[in-house]
Amino acid sequence: MNYKLMLRMMGRTLQVEALCLLLPLVVCLLYHEDPRPFVFTLLPVALTGFLLSRIRSQSTFFSREGFVIVGLIWMVLSLFGALPFWFSSCFGSFTDCLFEIVSGFTTSGATILSEIESLPRGILFWRSFSSWIGGMGVLLFTLAFLPKVGARNHILVQAEVPGPIATKLVPKTVQSSQILYLIYFALTFVEIAAFLLAGMPLYDAVVTTFASVCTGGFAVMNSSFAAYNTACQIIAIVFMILGSLNFALFFLAVTGRARQALHSDELKFFLMAVAAASLLVFLNILPLYDSFGRALLDAVFQVASIISTSGFCTTDYNLWPPFAQTILVLLMFVGGCSGSTAGSIKCGRILLLLRCSLRSLLRLSHPRAVKVVKLDGKAVDEKTLNTVFSFAILFFLLLGVGCLVVSLDGVSLTTAFTASLGCLSNVGPGLDAVGPVSSFGRLSCLSKLVLSLYMLIGRLELFPILLLFHPATWEHS
Repeated sequence: MNYKLMLRMMGRTLQVEALCLLLPLVVCLLYHEDPRPFVFTLLPVALTGFLLSRIRSQSTFFSREGFVIVGLIWMVLSLFGALPFWFSSCFGSFTDCLFEIVSGFTTSGATILSEIESLPRGILFWRSFSSWIGGMGVLLFTLAFLPKVGARNHILVQAEVPGPIATKLVPKTVQSSQILYLIYFALTFVEIAAFLLAGMPLYDAVVTTFASVCTGGFAVMNSSFAAYNTACQIIAIVFMILGSLNFALFFLAVTGRARQALHSDELKFFLMAVAAASLLVFLNILPLYDSFGRALLDAVFQVASIISTSGFCTTDYNLWPPFAQTILVLLMFVGGCSGSTAGSIKCGRILLLLRCSLRSLLRLSHPRAVKVVKLDGKAVDEKTLNTVFSFAILFFLLLGVGCLVVSLDGVSLTTAFTASLGCLSNVGPGLDAVGPVSSFGRLSCLSKLVLSLYMLIGRLELFPILLLFHPATWEHS
């Protein structure tokens, strides 16, 4: 295990976090707020990052080390990132601070806050900006703009960027990272401009964009998107869906290969899931509404919010019929496309699981038949399929354990189940006591710590964090 390289890469990433902390510090100064929470955090983060980045080490590492590096870095970033919340005295305990920042970095959108609008603007900015940072991945950002961190960078990308099959836009990993971030920047600026044109205030437009383009879900208003007009809600729907698409498809479209992008099996599956779920929810909730248009907008918004794992809301879907609620819960398992900012199992894995199941049925009736599982017309190797099955099994095992832990708080089964699912799939809000107009604040410290870990596990697609707890990871090879 190349421990020196791990520490050096951790230092580089902490330097990136220190640079990011300058933005909320500037916001505090602009709005004449107390800057000390960010000053007190910036100094130890920058110093630690500088000292660790000076460690000399060999530049090569292997797959095991790459996954461990990613897992450890996300944990360390979260611990340091929670410090501004702690120094602000706006949170009751450091556990609450940690839960909130982990929810931000992992783009989950779960919160322990019941009153949001009274918080300082600098704190709310950092809360939403952390989602934007985590959306594409902090290590991907480091590779894009501080590329000299080590050889075999593709291992880090594979460990951090979600999806069953890792793809590179161009042969060099660093250039791929830069292209992905350029697309991310473009979507961010376009959404800010759209919100401004729709009448949203500048501050709200910026922080809301940070939390929506990355499918993060942190709102700066107590009523979430219900506080904004219809035009803003429609814009949010569009960008939540765009954030749920594989960013490689944007690259294909920009480089004149839009037809190839439109032939993506995962894209077709995702869009069909959004359309079908929106229609079913709309028909089910229509009797509750006086307005046809309002019912349609709420249905589409909540479906887009849940399947993109954003967690925004325009209404309290706790009051919807069980059929509509069940559809939303099922969408929590699905999530967005591979290579997007969305969480959960991902449409690509769902497709592969369905096609593997169909292949098993075919083999029962035709034992000698040779059936290859394909995605986008290309055969998927058995190693990838086995990894997908392992992912699904671990996902459901973790979901069961999380449900047991949260149920120790004496909450309902619905609360325990959807709280665990919402955090593991990075959706955020669930149902009942952790619904869209409630918070996770009433849960115990144990539940908050476990759910914080679940958000990290879900964001990094299980394996990098789980490897940290496997004894064989730390054995000398």
